[in-house]
Amino acid sequence: MMIEKTFRSHDVPSTDRFDAWRKRLGRHVSPLGSGSDEGEGFRAETRLLRLGGSRVWSTTVDPATIRRTPELVRQSDPGVYTLILPLRGESEVAQGDREAVHGPFDMHVLDSSQPVHLRLLGGPSVYLIGADVPKAGFPLPPPWMDQLLTRRLPGREGVGALLSGFLMQLTDDSQSYRSSDGPRLEAALLELLTALFAHHLDANDSGAPNSARHALVLRIQAFIRQHLRDPQLTPPAIAAAHHISVSYLHRIFQGEGTTVSSWIREQRLANARRDLADPTLRDTPIHVIAFRWGFPRAADFSRVFRNAYGIPPRDYRDHARLNPALPASHSVTPAK
Repeated sequence: MMIEKTFRSHDVPSTDRFDAWRKRLGRHVSPLGSGSDEGEGFRAETRLLRLGGSRVWSTTVDPATIRRTPELVRQSDPGVYTLILPLRGESEVAQGDREAVHGPFDMHVLDSSQPVHLRLLGGPSVYLIGADVPKAGFPLPPPWMDQLLTRRLPGREGVGALLSGFLMQLTDDSQSYRSSDGPRLEAALLELLTALFAHHLDANDSGAPNSARHALVLRIQAFIRQHLRDPQLTPPAIAAAHHISVSYLHRIFQGEGTTVSSWIREQRLANARRDLADPTLRDTPIHVIAFRWGFPRAADFSRVFRNAYGIPPRDYRDHARLNPALPASHSVTPAK
């Protein structure tokens, strides 16, 4: 079964329910200030699923106010982007200099590194699904993500409908998944989030003067991820597939603070590391996994893996076998 944690207010004495819920959020998400007018009648049920280094959660809760002040941000910052999918009720949200009101299926994204004020409204209760994904290693850089904070991202059409359907299915049927499914489900979540955010960034010409270039970068990155197993995945092949020169390809990756080759290597390493931690692949030889992800020489793979993650691939697999939480707790960005 998936690694899951559940909180139900009716399991707690009525006088302690709200405080217990607030402390549970602080322990598993981040420290929060909060309030409710429900008093001893406060009701909440929250479920948390671990998907590798990401979390998906659902909560049914009475109207409440949630705050992360600058002091709480300084106290603890999990370094995540949080996508919220309201399914019942409304949320009034303020982050940075933006304020918005969102109803059912009005998805929106927040940044844990910035103060936020969130009011959950509607009766008799509010129902939300959310996803927390680590900012470190997320495909889109912070300046792009800043443009999306608090914006309405429709969840009933296009890519938004795909993402909302994925989240609802995942939370409604969590008993059907095994712990080993977590990394694969996380990869699917990240792909859908990236597609949704890229779609809205590309449409936001006024806020993104380089949106055409941004869109090209995202298309190239998606192309690379789709062809990671191809030994002919080289800068000339990538440039030809996108009708640009090799020199221009190198320039746009330099604008992202990396190189084409480094980015390909990082993606291949991340996929190889995921397979090494997958218990269903425990009998697959390491050199086979290395070859599958574009490392034809086992010695080269071992050296590059150790340089990136500080541990040889064989030791990483052994530790992951003994500790299923290892992929989340060792979420290290590969060295450039």
